[in-house]
Amino acid sequence: MAEIDRDALDAQTGGDSDLAREVLVLFAGECNRLVQGLTDAALPALRRAEIAHTLRGSAAGIGAGRVQARAGTAEACLRAGSPEAGEAVAALAEAVAAAVAEIEAGA
Repeated sequence: MAEIDRDALDAQTGGDSDLAREVLVLFAGECNRLVQGLTDAALPALRRAEIAHTLRGSAAGIGAGRVQARAGTAEACLRAGSPEAGEAVAALAEAVAAAVAEIEAGA
């Protein structure tokens, strides 16, 4: 399964492949930075929920559907103080890693 929906990305970038690549590189960099805070259990849950929210919006903008869905779940769990929050954050971090790997591979 492709982590990035190329049709959605093309729609966002008007089919400009150079712009698409630039957007993907920016997304990967943002992900690498944000996942550090997301997985830091010492941060307050609401701060981590805000990070998940940011990831969700960014993922929606490039067609990273799995990241978007898992970010929504993690955000909801963190805001609710759910015992499943840790599992949801781990699933989100896994989805982010897969998307970043795809981007870095140039797929």
